[in-house]
Amino acid sequence: MNTAFFKYVIEVERMRSITKAAENLYMAQPNLSKAIKEMESELGFAVFKRTSKGVAPTADGRRFLRHAHNIVDELDRMEAIAAEKDENLQTFRISIPRGSYIARGFSSFAAGLEGNKGIDIAIQETNSLRTINDVADRRFSLGIVRYQTKYEPYFIDFLAEKRLRYEPVWEFQYVALFSGAHPLAKAEKIDLRELRKYTEIVHGDTVIPYLSGEDAPANGSAPRARNRIVLYERGNQFELLMRIPTTFMWVSPIPEEMLSLFNLVQRSCDFPGNQQKDVLIFPDRYKFTELDKKFLEKLHESRDEAASHVYS
Repeated sequence: MNTAFFKYVIEVERMRSITKAAENLYMAQPNLSKAIKEMESELGFAVFKRTSKGVAPTADGRRFLRHAHNIVDELDRMEAIAAEKDENLQTFRISIPRGSYIARGFSSFAAGLEGNKGIDIAIQETNSLRTINDVADRRFSLGIVRYQTKYEPYFIDFLAEKRLRYEPVWEFQYVALFSGAHPLAKAEKIDLRELRKYTEIVHGDTVIPYLSGEDAPANGSAPRARNRIVLYERGNQFELLMRIPTTFMWVSPIPEEMLSLFNLVQRSCDFPGNQQKDVLIFPDRYKFTELDKKFLEKLHESRDEAASHVYS
């Protein structure tokens, strides 16, 4: 049996749709459907059945998919061994939330790569749900997931379902971030009711597994401001804060050097449910590479720097 078939069925299981799976696999939908039918004919049973919500595994299909995941895991590990043997190539892939201390840790890590060797590095900033799925499907070796601590049981269950392990990175409270020219920049204590009068900048693609809510505090634990600017990428968030000094964001604490660079200030602000957690996720039985360890060292350095510059 062609080993590519295992990846096909895993993608269909993940997407609950042959059409969406075909798009992700860069295949024509009829070709994927034909491949699955050929595989089912060879197996002698149906792997999937149609439901009102798309396609779902049959009872036999669920058993088959467990073995398919194990086979793909082993193939990935064999590929990783081969990659490690290439001493002239530096390979690293991670999916992360939009957190400045994480981005800072990554840039410090990337700056320390050896210039006389090849570089194959990928970093993706996205929501927690996509990170979990992408690490589970081996699109990325590592991931960092962010959630409100009150939702931790949902995330832990979801990680177990995806056969992922996790290690805590940081538990923190979101801070209010705004320009040094903001009317509240010199306030000794930030009042949430006063802050809500200003325009809030939020990221619009955060998702919590199993829940219809979102994992950003502005969309869950903190009351929404009357005026909002919704971003789907982080590239212009600091520029907006600088150019529109009546805006603010809820963010994880930011290293002092980045605050100074963009003339920003961060302030603590109490509200119910403002307890967040970042955790590192990785496949079961995954072995950290030397590059992984170097990244984690820089990440922890950036975290410690950010933690030491939170002003209340």
